[in-house]
Amino acid sequence: MDEVLIGSLLGSTLRVTTPLLLCALAGMLAERSGVIDLGLEGKMLFAAFAAAATASVTQSTGLGLLAAIAVASSLSMVQGFACVTHRGDQVVTGVALNMVAAGLTVVLGIAWFAQGGQTPPVPAEVRLTGLSGSYGEPQAGDWFASVVGHGLLSHNALVYLAFFLVVAVWFFLERTKPGLRLRAVGENPAMVDAAGVSVPGLRYSALMMNAVLCGLAGSYLTLAQNANFSPNMTAGRGYIALAAMIFGKWKPVPTMLACLLFGFLDAVAIRLQGVVIPGIGEVPVQLIQALPYILTVILLAGFIGQALAPKALGRPYVKER
Repeated sequence: MDEVLIGSLLGSTLRVTTPLLLCALAGMLAERSGVIDLGLEGKMLFAAFAAAATASVTQSTGLGLLAAIAVASSLSMVQGFACVTHRGDQVVTGVALNMVAAGLTVVLGIAWFAQGGQTPPVPAEVRLTGLSGSYGEPQAGDWFASVVGHGLLSHNALVYLAFFLVVAVWFFLERTKPGLRLRAVGENPAMVDAAGVSVPGLRYSALMMNAVLCGLAGSYLTLAQNANFSPNMTAGRGYIALAAMIFGKWKPVPTMLACLLFGFLDAVAIRLQGVVIPGIGEVPVQLIQALPYILTVILLAGFIGQALAPKALGRPYVKER
């Protein structure tokens, strides 16, 4: 029975971690270039809506993914136009994107589908499915099927892509010339400009990579984790991803570990539903649902230590004449 529990917790942890990790990596790329991205929540939410709406209407997974990335890219370009081109307040812009996404997805959902802001269910053949059929359900006494098969090898492609991207982003930032330039523009944009490299161009490039990852994160919510879009279904995941990125000190691997922490706590909270504590009674569902968020904030706040943000983060670059 231990194998079943471990395999189930491991599988749930990886599934819950995936959208957080994609979103946190997106925020990291933007912020390493010097652009504060509080709009992660809104981009992921709007991408989830676009993926579900497109996939349910066109019956195509690929078009759903493309629509999500296109919508997230549009929001990132609006963010870049406001913050990079016109040097607007990056915090206000991010909050505005979140508010627009939260309201507009509901309005469009009601106008197009008349289901209270929800989209029609995405057909089973269109959704991203894992390999669980290859290994069967976890069985007591079968360690391989329970822990390895069901816990590690039964997920869809986006789960494995998210963890592969941790290595890819690390390699890009630490071992490539474009990555070095992107990091440099977040630390000393004047030096980058003096070297003849466009500061706005680098920041727009970072925002475009950010948009692709936010689009994938939103797609995962509606094409893999859930069967359709519902209002505000991101439930603060964008902010948790932002906290995980800060906890990870803007580095890919520590950020992944912080996302895994939340995923594990969320998986444990799901298992606690219906638990009866002697002398107290059944644990309230609301407390269980809030538990991973509360514990994550406490742990991140208590163990974050000194996190040094990129020196030019949040500072619009004004070219000297």
